[in-house]
Amino acid sequence: MPATNSGADLNEWGRHETEEERADRKWGELIQEVRVAQTGVQILFGFLLTVVFQQKYDSLEHTDKIIYIVTVVLGAAATGALIGPVSLHRVVSGQRVKPQAVEWASRMTFVGLALLLATMTCSLLLILRVATHNGAVTWLVMAVVVWYALCWYAVPLWTRRRHTE
Repeated sequence: MPATNSGADLNEWGRHETEEERADRKWGELIQEVRVAQTGVQILFGFLLTVVFQQKYDSLEHTDKIIYIVTVVLGAAATGALIGPVSLHRVVSGQRVKPQAVEWASRMTFVGLALLLATMTCSLLLILRVATHNGAVTWLVMAVVVWYALCWYAVPLWTRRRHTE
């Protein structure tokens, strides 16, 4: 007589887990990922908030002040998107919608990472413009953005495409 697995059948991912068990596993994985990004964006956002109170802020060029404002708004948006899954989980906890909550939390995290990419890009642009006053800044920032895009999106998408059916 074959052993049963408490009603959990082998699913399309090759695991013996129910939909609820899969949602629990995915939730745990997602929260671990969000913790990394959330910490980074909160530290960056905290530093950004202090810039406006520095004496040097008044001497920034108009363009640099615009870049700063855009960067702060992007940082705030990234923070919201990356903290969103925690609030979502709290609000829907016990409502038997974990698979749907995991899907929405995953979407918020993806948006948060895109906003974090934009925040880091603007931060780097502002810092290098103020620090160097060099025309090569734009090219350097673009190179770093390509690196982020490669690490955060291209390699994961390539891996998914190459190793899944």
